[in-house]
Amino acid sequence: MAASTNGTMTRSAAASPEPVRPGRAPCGDFIVSRLCVVTAVLTLALLAGGVAAAEASAQPQSAGGASPDVHSAPASSAPVPQAANAGPRQRADFGRERASRDARQIADWIVDSADNKNLPFVVVDKLDARIFVFDASGHIRGAGPALLGLARGDETVPGIGDRSYADMPPATRTTPAGRFVAALGMNTRGEDVVWVDYEAAVDIHRVVTNHPKDRRLERLATPTTKDNRISYGCINVPKRFYEKVVAPAFAGTNGIVYVLPETHSVREFFGAYDVDARPGPDRARSADAQH
Repeated sequence: MAASTNGTMTRSAAASPEPVRPGRAPCGDFIVSRLCVVTAVLTLALLAGGVAAAEASAQPQSAGGASPDVHSAPASSAPVPQAANAGPRQRADFGRERASRDARQIADWIVDSADNKNLPFVVVDKLDARIFVFDASGHIRGAGPALLGLARGDETVPGIGDRSYADMPPATRTTPAGRFVAALGMNTRGEDVVWVDYEAAVDIHRVVTNHPKDRRLERLATPTTKDNRISYGCINVPKRFYEKVVAPAFAGTNGIVYVLPETHSVREFFGAYDVDARPGPDRARSADAQH
């Protein structure tokens, strides 16, 4: 895992299929190999190339030996900073979906800056407990409610992904905020999930219903967001939404998952700019017309 200058995290979803112990698979070894390159300059160049390749063309890999809410740690990569686009303003198409101001601003920035690297992307709005799935060009594929980590917070406890459920007190059950390179994979029960953050043990999966006392289906159906905090950190979505919207969006490709923070400024957290405020040809033409 690597931090960018704006503090956000980018993680690759690629992982080795060989399990280290039940419920885990080991990290990829490519970071270590690159550290063995003769010069630091060449090392940085190779890492930058690895990021571009992972986001532009890498195919998802199955990560065996994991179960929902408990995954393994992937190889990490640093996000590539995006400068403000100088062309016409581009915006995400939400269709008729309801969305918060933060979700709209970040989705617009993603499309305008091409931060998604021409990959499908997902915006998870923790405060509004909603998930939005877009195609690579920024057109909405679907949106729905989501269940999130029980604890409020945007960071994870170091080593949380290696703990058992019994060793995860309520305060540690957060859904981490950040920018994640994600991919489809399989858990030990043969169920497909979208791996988001292996280190923090977070994925997107069908809502878990084998614990009736959690009332997860009821929580998804209520209009309020106050009861949507229940998971150990994973993002639970309705079964039909996962199968009709989420999984198809990641079929045959990686994608980018943006989990919005709840304790930080969204724009500052991602280093995003306001698409409406940035200079562009349309604003320049308007200024010329006033002279």
